[in-house]
Amino acid sequence: MRKRGVRGKTIKYFKGAILFVVSIALLLRPLPVMATQTTKQQLEEAKEKKKQSQNELDNTKENIAEMNEEKSSLQGQLNTLNNQLTEVSNNLAEIEEQIGDKENEIENTQTELAAAKTTEEQQYASMKKRVQFIYEKQNFMLLDMLLGATSFSGFLNQNNYVESLSAYDRQKFQEYIETRKLIEEKEKTLEEEMDQLEEYQVKQQAEQSRVNGLVSQTSGSIKQYANDISDAEAKAEELEEQIKAQENDIKNLEAKLAEEMRLSKLAASSSWRDISEVSFAEGDRYLLANLIYCEAGAEPYEGKVAVGAVVINRVLSSVYPDTVVGVIYQNKQFSPVASGRLALALAEGKASASCYQAADEAMKGYSNVGSCVYFRTPVPGLSGTTIGGHVFY
Repeated sequence: MRKRGVRGKTIKYFKGAILFVVSIALLLRPLPVMATQTTKQQLEEAKEKKKQSQNELDNTKENIAEMNEEKSSLQGQLNTLNNQLTEVSNNLAEIEEQIGDKENEIENTQTELAAAKTTEEQQYASMKKRVQFIYEKQNFMLLDMLLGATSFSGFLNQNNYVESLSAYDRQKFQEYIETRKLIEEKEKTLEEEMDQLEEYQVKQQAEQSRVNGLVSQTSGSIKQYANDISDAEAKAEELEEQIKAQENDIKNLEAKLAEEMRLSKLAASSSWRDISEVSFAEGDRYLLANLIYCEAGAEPYEGKVAVGAVVINRVLSSVYPDTVVGVIYQNKQFSPVASGRLALALAEGKASASCYQAADEAMKGYSNVGSCVYFRTPVPGLSGTTIGGHVFY
């Protein structure tokens, strides 16, 4: 019975040991790598940016089409206005020519009127003298005609001559009066026509000025549209180049996502070393402490330890380099390396005492983030362990 009791205790102890080993193994097994979450987020953001750029490009091209249509419409208006301007200019030239002709006609009419008035005055003076002479010399003339006449018929002929001469004078005088009136009326008519032409000229000049203003305004609008179209086309070209770059970014992110998914699956199924199997080189502590300073210098102590743990977790994983130097300087893994901040921190020994303490804990195998091998600032859709300003996954 005693033997059996000892054996039972031994078996129970052995089972407990196995359970403990299995539990330790489960704890040491790496959690799934969640790098794909970040890259997926970046990929979605890149696609959204490309969509926005494409929408902006479509809108810009639509605006260009509308502006070209408006420009064409304005060009048609400008052609019409130029035709109107040509017509108005021709009208003005014709009016000026007519005004010149009217001025010549008025000048000629005034000359004719002056001549008619002179002739009328001369005729009037001559007739007045003859009438005066006949009146004053009436008895003498009658006596002369009686004495000079050889017969009565001759006397009558001379008397008829005198009457005919008087009638002729009156007729001519009346004709000159009528001629003067006609010329005066003609002058008045010409002056009225001149006033109308000048009034029409003023209206045409106003129309010319108006059309000139519209031509200038329309030409300015066309020029502005041309400049706007040029700017929009330049913007469209820039957007097309931007979309090409974004498409390239998407392509690279898709390739990165595929690689990270591969590494994630590989890390989940890879073997991990125990911390006791790692041989740290001289300078690893200094290097790790300064990286912790660059990545988490302003974070709480737990955040500093977590950054150190991520580096050591990568050293333990067979997916990543097996040295601290190899992990930290692996291409495109830690931003302070690419930016030069780590080199500056190393040169100036920036790491604080808490950074060294965090490095020491991580190098002893302690991790407050399990087997996480990534960390970053939080983004929507990314889950993990959040410490300070970082999420670890």
